[in-house]
Amino acid sequence: MGANIYRNKKPALVFLLPAFLFMVLFLYYPFFKNILNSFMEIKRLGIAGTEFNTPWYSNYTQMFQDQNVWTSVKNTIVMMVVTLVGQVGIAIVLALMVDNIGRGKQFFRTVFFFPIVISATALGLMFNLIFLYDKGMVNQMLEALGKQNLTDWKAEGIALFTMMLPVMWQYVGFYFVILVTGLNNISEELYEAARIDGATTLQRVRYISVPLLHNVICTCSVLAVTGALKVFDLPWVMFPKGMPLKTTFLTGTYMYYQTMETKNVDYGAALAVLIVVLGIVLSKVVNAIFREKDY
Repeated sequence: MGANIYRNKKPALVFLLPAFLFMVLFLYYPFFKNILNSFMEIKRLGIAGTEFNTPWYSNYTQMFQDQNVWTSVKNTIVMMVVTLVGQVGIAIVLALMVDNIGRGKQFFRTVFFFPIVISATALGLMFNLIFLYDKGMVNQMLEALGKQNLTDWKAEGIALFTMMLPVMWQYVGFYFVILVTGLNNISEELYEAARIDGATTLQRVRYISVPLLHNVICTCSVLAVTGALKVFDLPWVMFPKGMPLKTTFLTGTYMYYQTMETKNVDYGAALAVLIVVLGIVLSKVVNAIFREKDY
């Protein structure tokens, strides 16, 4: 009799319908409406487009001629590399180290995850104070160590590094928790058998932990790449309007700049379409590179 409960699909459809309607109303309709808006002439927020641009694809031709678009795409690709190496890479090392200690695992999980619960806006303001040219914490430390010429951490050549460092630091804990959960799902019997065979800690990590963690690392890599396309709040607080000289724009911050600052709403919609296309293409590339395995 218990098996017959799952044959009737109508109750499941009743519960799925509200979620489906919610997705249609707040995700799919705005998405396709945004694609339409990218071909319309909209120069004010909250105003619906009444006529198409002349020509209708002018926003997309402008996009290829806009130097700031290429700068933002280049910076976003650099951000993806930073997130893959700096966030996922460091998270793997931390997860493996914490998994191999006897005591204090819960303490380190809490400490490494803590930056995620802090508002990105608050973190941006904090790092602005840390990297201040005059009396900032970093320059004060360098001055105490004997450095005479202070570093302007928001100068053109180094601004991108200054922006990406806190972004990388904030989300290491996110991937750390996912990887630690994946390590906890590995059977202890495998480690015990390896110990009996005389395997060292490094050998257990190399031949058991890392291979069985492969699919989790693939998931983290895809999340890191797609997440880099959506980074906005912390970079905008630290470097509003792409300062200095519009060299620190990311795809997300440049879309916001065009939509909210210059009120070029239809061009902002076209930039949003570009972000979606980049996300789909790059996630496919990452999935192809980090192909999941069946064990």
